[in-house]
Amino acid sequence: MNVLEVANVSKSYGGIVALNGCSLNVAEGQIAGLIGPNGSGKTTLFNVMTGYEKVDGGTVTFAGRPITNAKPDTIFGMGVGRTFQLTRIFPRLTVIENMHVAVQRQGMLGLLSRWSSSGEHQRALELLDFVGISRLKSLPAGNLSYGQKKLLEFAFILIANPKVILLDEPAGGVNPAMINVLAGRIRELNRQGITFLVVEHNMEFVMNLCHHVTVMHRGTPIAAGRPAEVRQNPAVLEAYLGD
Repeated sequence: MNVLEVANVSKSYGGIVALNGCSLNVAEGQIAGLIGPNGSGKTTLFNVMTGYEKVDGGTVTFAGRPITNAKPDTIFGMGVGRTFQLTRIFPRLTVIENMHVAVQRQGMLGLLSRWSSSGEHQRALELLDFVGISRLKSLPAGNLSYGQKKLLEFAFILIANPKVILLDEPAGGVNPAMINVLAGRIRELNRQGITFLVVEHNMEFVMNLCHHVTVMHRGTPIAAGRPAEVRQNPAVLEAYLGD
């Protein structure tokens, strides 16, 4: 069963075509990868799937329900979480305060009330421990390393118990040891039933982690299959090595 479906989606910015009749299916329970050269439309596709950009044509479906051009909060509330290339955390708040905001889902207003239950607070601490940064809970989030900020954003998303998580460049700028931690956590969550779609330039990370990989070029997929198949596809080599 496909949990996410994109059908013939188009998106342009003025005269620049970002997505050109793009179609993509993500099967429930997969760790799917989305790769392609810079400017191939990967992040734009993430944005239209999660409501941050409106499509010019085509449809987006989640678990059989249309979500085309729905608002980000609506899509998030349905069970689709995502991270961003540039982390979206609150740098002046502590790590645990960031998790409080994640629970409240009311932006800064969430800090005006206490944790609504000790269970929520404990859950936040468990997730920080799960991603390996619970020892940093009292530090301002702005003091974290780049990789630690990405792990905090990951925990921030997890507190909502999403069914599907879209990760945008999770390994970008992260040291190798932390990349291994992240990969391990993704696999563990996938075993628990969470589906992933990962945009990433780190080919080793994608090929070792993902069950299925789609390659985009000039706004549309040009190849899809198991990592070993995609590696050997002539169209993929052409897209990466030049016309």
